[in-house]
Amino acid sequence: MPRKKASGETSRKNNPNVMGLRAAVVEEPITRTLETNYMPYAMSVIVSRAIPEIDGFKPSHRKLLYTMYKMGLLGGTRTKSANIVGQTMRLNPHGDAAIYDTMVRLSSGYGALLTPFVDSKGNFGKSYSRDMSCAAPRYTEARLTPICNELFRDIDADTVDFVDNYDNTMKEPTLLPTTFPNILVSANSGIAVGMASQFCGFNLKEVCDTAAAFLKRPDCDLSATLLAPDFPTGGELLWDADAIREIYETGRGSVRVRAKYRYVKAENLIEIYEIPYSTTSEAILDKVEKLIKAGKVREISDMRDETDLSGLKLAIDLKRGADPDKLMSRLFKSTPLEDSFACNFNVLINGAPKVLGVREILTEWAAWRTDSVRRRVAFVLQRREERLHLLRGLQKILLDIDRAVKIIRETGEESEVVPNLMIGFGIDKTQAEYVAEIKLRNLNREYLLKRTDEISGLEAETADLRATLDDPKRVKKIIADELKAAAKKYGEPRRTTILYQYAEAVDDTDTNAAEYAVHAFLSREGYFKKITPLSLRMGGEQKFKEGDALRQTFQTTSGAEILFFTDRCQVYKTRLSEFDDTKASVLGDYLPAKLGMDSGESVIYAVLPGDYSGFLLFFYENGKAARVPLSAYDTKSNRRRLTGAYSDKSPLVSMLYLTDEAEVAAYSTEPRCTLFHSSAIPQKATRSTQGVSVMTLKGKYALEKALLASETPITNPARYRAKALPSAGAILRPEDADEPQLSML
Repeated sequence: MPRKKASGETSRKNNPNVMGLRAAVVEEPITRTLETNYMPYAMSVIVSRAIPEIDGFKPSHRKLLYTMYKMGLLGGTRTKSANIVGQTMRLNPHGDAAIYDTMVRLSSGYGALLTPFVDSKGNFGKSYSRDMSCAAPRYTEARLTPICNELFRDIDADTVDFVDNYDNTMKEPTLLPTTFPNILVSANSGIAVGMASQFCGFNLKEVCDTAAAFLKRPDCDLSATLLAPDFPTGGELLWDADAIREIYETGRGSVRVRAKYRYVKAENLIEIYEIPYSTTSEAILDKVEKLIKAGKVREISDMRDETDLSGLKLAIDLKRGADPDKLMSRLFKSTPLEDSFACNFNVLINGAPKVLGVREILTEWAAWRTDSVRRRVAFVLQRREERLHLLRGLQKILLDIDRAVKIIRETGEESEVVPNLMIGFGIDKTQAEYVAEIKLRNLNREYLLKRTDEISGLEAETADLRATLDDPKRVKKIIADELKAAAKKYGEPRRTTILYQYAEAVDDTDTNAAEYAVHAFLSREGYFKKITPLSLRMGGEQKFKEGDALRQTFQTTSGAEILFFTDRCQVYKTRLSEFDDTKASVLGDYLPAKLGMDSGESVIYAVLPGDYSGFLLFFYENGKAARVPLSAYDTKSNRRRLTGAYSDKSPLVSMLYLTDEAEVAAYSTEPRCTLFHSSAIPQKATRSTQGVSVMTLKGKYALEKALLASETPITNPARYRAKALPSAGAILRPEDADEPQLSML
């Protein structure tokens, strides 16, 4: 059958606008689309955004620093960061947030660079913290650090090229004439399209010494002066000669860095005060927390971040008898406390990205720096020659000052003064203009003699400058002298210590964490024991203290976490691995003593939280019930005791742990009973909530207990089901209450 046309199809088909739209759609091969649309974007990202150039800066860094330089912030007072950001947008129109992020990374407060270029004041965040963010730019202040003198030295002496900014209203440098190889000193990373760049930092003094040695002898041993990467966050670098050689030769490879720590014996804790550059304190805390919760690390009682104005500090409280060195060896293996830094020395050379080794980088930098110095010398030479030319014209005037004055006085028109001087003394127009501009007060012999005395000095200086341009060795010496001066003035000791001999980190967490099935028993008097299935089968009847009886039993694994709730509204968190395996014939561990409870405090309920799913139901004497998610008891730190575990407004009579919704039976002392669904109790996030009323009580009566309906002997549940809460319930029939039930007492 022919298809029936939909309503309006004919009109759409004949619509001239639609016909024109279809005619405008042109098919073209995807290869052409990639070439004309995507490739220009990819090249723009590579060349103008993500990959650093030989001066060690990306365009965003260079635009920011040059703006600050033009604002007079090199040696001047600080100004608001918002002011700097606004001025930088004249060169970098990519939004204020991106510009401020660039400033933050270059700042001394953030600490991402060995040689920061921005002297910051205020909260700029920290590179070693994931969550410690910087303040808004209107609150912080900044200026350039003194080392920026090495970035902008002779920038106005034609040492680098200048180009128009994006709207052709001002000029900006294509590179900064750094007097030292900043490309190796400043850590830098970027992700372009199809490629990336990752530079580690090296110590400024080591880099300058290496560059000077390279200029003297290009085949020198780089590792003799450039020892290894240096990171602003410190730490300990694990020496690997092959890895260092690979980085120096190919520009690719990785190094391993460990955190630094000290053991405080008086407090039995470990203080970590330097961490690898590639991680954060939060990442370390999160990983250690996971190991603790999984039962793979048992020596730690608590771990916290104590970072303050004095610097980074992560504190680890140890349990009695724990070996700090063995623990740290295991943590090095299984946490970011030991991490790798991957190097990828991808740099733009004449607009093309290249992955270079250290020797190749120094070769390119030396060639570029040589050109900069030669341009500076040529610029100074030109200025000296221009000055010398003017003074030689003045020297001719000196021979007959009176004649010069006479020529000027007898000239009828101002425009004829310069031509008449040129004719009278045989000088060119430039020299005549200079003579004509001399003030009358300077037409004395002393002034003229002082000016002409400069001639001999300028002649010697220009000769020396020409000799410098013609002698590559002299240019190299200038570069080497500037390197040594920068190293002496701004050099600092290494922050990352090199460990030439070290023990490999040991990961024995898997061995320690080998878990097995166990049965756990909790008595009414607070005795707890853990028994393996084999021992349970071989043993006899469970032994309890006289007058004591079983409260709860569990089937779980030896490393499971367990929560013990007490009658003081507290909960104690521990693991079954803290308890020794025992037999049915012993009493077990007395929990108040084992867990260090308060005097007179006793356990009333235990929960195996697992992944902290499900919820707890608390029932109180006043007829109220509270529903609290078990996740409310999950903490990031390994705290052993939590206060405020439940409400203390009324005595607690029962607790129930449920993973799924179920029907619950509540009993009063009248005796009455009511059945209701657990979903009828609204969930509260606060542990100490009083809950809602589930049972109305008369006079002297109180709520006695609560059980799962499936665990009660009730034969006719319809009689007790509540239509709404709170409910008075129904009088309990004898056949529905034939055995004693568990209570909190």
